[in-house]
Amino acid sequence: MSAPLAGVCVVALEQAVAAPLCSSRLADAGARVIKLERAEGDFARRYDSVAAGESSYFVWLNRGKESVVVDLQRPEDRALVERMVAVADVFIENLAPGAAARLGLGPSVLRARHPRLITCSITGYGPGPHQDRKAYDLLVQAESGLASVTGTPDAPGRVGVSVVDIAAGLNAYAGILQALYARERSGVGQHVAVSLFGAIAEWMTVPLLHFESSGRPPARVGLRHPSIAPYGVFTSASGDAILLSIQNEREWRSFCAGVLQQAELAAQPRFASNGARVENRPELDGLISAYFGEHATEILLQRLDAASIAYGRLNDVAGFAAHPHLQRFTVETERGHVSLPAPPTGAPIGARKVPRIGEHDEAVKREFGPEA
Repeated sequence: MSAPLAGVCVVALEQAVAAPLCSSRLADAGARVIKLERAEGDFARRYDSVAAGESSYFVWLNRGKESVVVDLQRPEDRALVERMVAVADVFIENLAPGAAARLGLGPSVLRARHPRLITCSITGYGPGPHQDRKAYDLLVQAESGLASVTGTPDAPGRVGVSVVDIAAGLNAYAGILQALYARERSGVGQHVAVSLFGAIAEWMTVPLLHFESSGRPPARVGLRHPSIAPYGVFTSASGDAILLSIQNEREWRSFCAGVLQQAELAAQPRFASNGARVENRPELDGLISAYFGEHATEILLQRLDAASIAYGRLNDVAGFAAHPHLQRFTVETERGHVSLPAPPTGAPIGARKVPRIGEHDEAVKREFGPEA
């Protein structure tokens, strides 16, 4: 069975995380992705060296691509890229705002020349007063209010992975897939515009609605939920941290009877509804903490399972690495093989080799040369 995107050609003028994540998903599904790099390479190649001597970010996001070094200030290299784009299905760029247009590679220009082409631009803020401002993941976590609802009651915090870049890259991927599907019916491509701010702004819908309803932003509650209780971490007598979540009144009654062995607690007015439990959270958490602190982990987990209560262990990264549900696949790099977590849809169908800088220069220049 052929890969879903076999035959689709993508030219990616990309760097860092958001655009490379988008194009890596396309490559995973069988698309040909030609990655255009400066002579020094995508700067994400130098973020660290923990993946068989190479950058973890680059190895994660650039498997299955072809690397071609170009200097777009040189007319011959710009002409080479234009010949690639002329036969491509998708052109992706996440340069500084306006840079692609100044190089003659702006989406409106390209699509006027090639009506079937799908163009995708990933920017920091999109159109508006900040459209020319540089934007990176943590800066947008701060600007969007995400950092203000993340962390402990004492201080805001950064989400521990590049969640803004990831949100933007996945939205760009979805937009390109939609555009490819629409082109099958219309024969015409379209432009997909995604901003880092816009991608995470949509994720901030619930905190925004809470603020606009009450005039107060949701409080930072660490490993608790601002509007559901009980929902948080409790430590067993064995010293293990267990995160549990009660989502409805049926679960609350089951939790009281089956886990706490106190069925009568469920009907007490101070705990009889989620709103009451949130209002009386300190007292409720204190009762649960005291009970968990008197019982071994094994007993508590058995009761949680029997009562069909959702829970999880508070793992560190070592615990995650050993998790029985962690699915992996292997990519090939110049210095060795690296095991990565598999995408949620399963191991990639496309190629899994991570390219060296300019590894495909000669082959691509022969293929797209002026005499080709």
